[in-house]
Amino acid sequence: MTKTELAEIYRGYIACLNRQDWPNLGQFVSDDAVHNGRRLGLPGYVAMLERDFDEIPDLYFNVLTLLCDPPYIACRLGFDCRPKAKFLGLDVNGRRLSFTENVIYEFRGGRIVEVWSVIDKVAIEAQLQGGQRPNEME
Repeated sequence: MTKTELAEIYRGYIACLNRQDWPNLGQFVSDDAVHNGRRLGLPGYVAMLERDFDEIPDLYFNVLTLLCDPPYIACRLGFDCRPKAKFLGLDVNGRRLSFTENVIYEFRGGRIVEVWSVIDKVAIEAQLQGGQRPNEME
């Protein structure tokens, strides 16, 4: 698979997430998917995303940086949203937050088999303590 083909598949995956098109997620995610070392499988992966959208109704995945080195993709995702209550163990309670997530994906057969993900929790904590949101900084 070429870098361009893999990037197109990934952008299709992100569009699927943003549409919350769970019945079609299996086109992009393997039946035995692993997330941060936990074998979730496709049903667990869907459940994780449904929970995320329940906790953050205005969740939208924005691709900021995308690097392809088949079978891997590295991506920096940006978020600007309002989690309803708790998020990453922090009392957010509807406050608007901007943060990023750094993710590495491994693909096999055109589908995601493993995901390693880290969310910038320090940026969220700073905003909750009165700091600027990252996209407001110069």
